[in-house]
Amino acid sequence: MEGEAELWSFLERHLRSIYEGDPEGYRATTHEELALYEWFVTPHRLDGLPFHLYMTERRFATGGRPYRIDLLERRLQRYGEVAIFSYTLLLTVEAEEGLRHRAVNESRIAVRFPEGWKVVHVHKSPAG
Repeated sequence: MEGEAELWSFLERHLRSIYEGDPEGYRATTHEELALYEWFVTPHRLDGLPFHLYMTERRFATGGRPYRIDLLERRLQRYGEVAIFSYTLLLTVEAEEGLRHRAVNESRIAVRFPEGWKVVHVHKSPAG
């Protein structure tokens, strides 16, 4: 059974795939039946990978600029083959006018499948 450090490492790999525009890394760490709520995109649930792959390939969150991610108030709940990650994601992006910061509260649920851990559900809400 994986320890907490290995699970956080999985999540960091998953997040890196998003912010670095790595669709293959995203596919490797995300289940095809993903359910995701992103209040800043739409007030409705977005299901599946196509929309998120489109956004990842275009590096929507950073515009391809240098960035830094910090996970604040991290919490991991483990129930057998299910891991629930809760944290505040602080994204810092280098922009022409200087550094821009955005904070988002996130919960990501991952399930261990025979091929490894995959994120199956994400819920984001404003932080602040």
